Amino acid sequence: MKDDPDKTLPALTRRRFFQGLTLIPVAAALPGCAPGDAPGQAAPRADAVTPYAPQFFTAAEWAFVVAACDRLIPSDEVGPGAVESGVPEFLDRHMQTPYAAGDIWYMQGPFLEAPSEFGYQGKLALRDILRVGIGAFDAQCRAQYQGKTFAQLSHAEQEALLKAAESGKLELEGISSKLFFSNLLGEVKNGYFADPKYGANKDMGAWKMIGYPGMRADYLDWIGVRDKAYPLPPVDLAGRRG
Repeated sequence: MKDDPDKTLPALTRRRFFQGLTLIPVAAALPGCAPGDAPGQAAPRADAVTPYAPQFFTAAEWAFVVAACDRLIPSDEVGPGAVESGVPEFLDRHMQTPYAAGDIWYMQGPFLEAPSEFGYQGKLALRDILRVGIGAFDAQCRAQYQGKTFAQLSHAEQEALLKAAESGKLELEGISSKLFFSNLLGEVKNGYFADPKYGANKDMGAWKMIGYPGMRADYLDWIGVRDKAYPLPPVDLAGRRG
């Protein structure tokens, strides 16, 4: 998680942080993806007029997701934040895939505590980890903050809770806060850097921020170049230029 006292960090610190993150490909095609536009043509986005309406998350869950995304990757002078990039939309769409539902996971027991090198061994699929975690998180907030949900708290309070979850120190009913946080953060990062066709990284803002060329075929000629920035804007899977 990145602190939003990110305003107090040098601009290049945030850029270098994101440059160090691995781009993780999305494991399954997401629903509702429109056919690609002709190369070089920028198609108007429907969500520029009509706000995205979540299909998986409830209204309360959606409020949590938007608030959490805003704290995990806030907007600043260096680059766009997760919310304006469309990451909540990415999460909602990804939760509707077979991957998030666990349909392509091995989900048979026994479910045991195991060292991290063996990977996740629990009984909850990704979308259940997020759904159970959000419910437990909001329940903890209501108990601790006089009935307020996570989305209703101040930024400082939200960040304190997220940091406690990251370290596993936040007690949640029915789920490990560390497990919930790690999966939530992973999804937020995946959406932030994914191709725009999956709902986030609008206008390729995250790619522009780190100098990633996208799908340009000529990028191979620049892999070994270390003393110059790549001179061309990124291109997405649909052939649109950033």
